[in-house]
Amino acid sequence: MKSRASVAGHPLHPMLVSFPIVGYTGALVGYAVYGGTDDQFWLNFAIVMNIVGVAGAVLADLPGLVDLGAAVPKGHPAKRVGMMHAALNVLTLALFAITLAVYASHWNGPARSATFGVTLGAIGVASMLAAGTLGWSLVHDHLVGVTGTRAREGTEWEATTAADRTRGSHR
Repeated sequence: MKSRASVAGHPLHPMLVSFPIVGYTGALVGYAVYGGTDDQFWLNFAIVMNIVGVAGAVLADLPGLVDLGAAVPKGHPAKRVGMMHAALNVLTLALFAITLAVYASHWNGPARSATFGVTLGAIGVASMLAAGTLGWSLVHDHLVGVTGTRAREGTEWEATTAADRTRGSHR
């Protein structure tokens, strides 16, 4: 299923997901180190990385939604996987947006505790990893964003649907 949001034939969504991955992971690390050291540098680092993660997620979400809506045919098993992938990414974005809202005002002064940032950050990174696993499945199992011939895509869909029927899954 060829991506509908691409540049020169290259899908945008996979290009952009590295920004929230790095931002969210860096934010969690920053909050954790700040919690152990009380060094303002690490809180500021966490805030900047949190901004990178949230902004990067918003940018990556747009072409992802275009591909989910326009590239994945209605009724295809990838549609359900894509919806779960999107829901987990929205949860991750919400967790980090809340964390950013709590800590951004502490740029020039210490925060009372890093526990909230570490807790929401850890849940957010776990959610991001689950979403990434589903994203991997979309590309490798369902060929979303993979340029191929219509015959191959049809064969893949038929094989996936047949495998689902064999397992007793009627999605």
